[in-house]
Amino acid sequence: MKHRNSHLLVGYWSRLRRGRAVPDQTEIDPRAIKRMLSYVFILDAADTARPVYRLAGTSVCERYGSELRGTNFFTHWEAQSRGALSLLLKQALDTRQPVCLSSVAATADCAMVEIETVLAPIKFGDGGFGEGAPTRFIGLMQITSDASQLIGRPIAFERLVGSKIVREDEPLSTYDPPPPPPPPPSIRPTLRSHPKAPHLRLVVSREKGVTLHAEMDEPMLRLIEALDIMTAPPPALIRVR
Repeated sequence: MKHRNSHLLVGYWSRLRRGRAVPDQTEIDPRAIKRMLSYVFILDAADTARPVYRLAGTSVCERYGSELRGTNFFTHWEAQSRGALSLLLKQALDTRQPVCLSSVAATADCAMVEIETVLAPIKFGDGGFGEGAPTRFIGLMQITSDASQLIGRPIAFERLVGSKIVREDEPLSTYDPPPPPPPPPSIRPTLRSHPKAPHLRLVVSREKGVTLHAEMDEPMLRLIEALDIMTAPPPALIRVR
């Protein structure tokens, strides 16, 4: 699981169980999950081929552009994803373990987002399956990419790209921001521009001294120029004290 709220929901679900296989829907306290309540929904999956929203938070409804209560969970999913989802829901109910779905969703004008949906099984009375058998899910839907893509645009299409049965002790994912891009190439500073660069100057006297004939090649001239050494252009007759 990538999103922190996904871990929080699974942790809350686990605490509600109190040693049982799954908790009951009547035990869910909205105040305990109020910070993410608008992204939470209840799914009736007694028929895993046609799961139905029993409740849906305001943010979930806004993402899909309509009130979801009483509608088919598969409505916005592509046909190929629906078969895989039906099997995943059945597996999660049979194993009494949450399942995490990774999907890509698109608006009518092809704006795309990545979504993480967590479904944790819960029971609702007997439900015709015997005491304690889960027939529903408490779910959480979170966008894990740039949510601004959906401003004013509801999701029209959703495709399943990954799934995983969730273990309660799975470590929380950590987000390490990518390193900043390297700065644009700049002109390499010269020795003279560095604050600690040596500032050398050769003092020349023509009164006395020995005679020195200096003929310097091109690399030496560039080095002398970089070090700011005062000299006469070669060839030169210089008397050094």
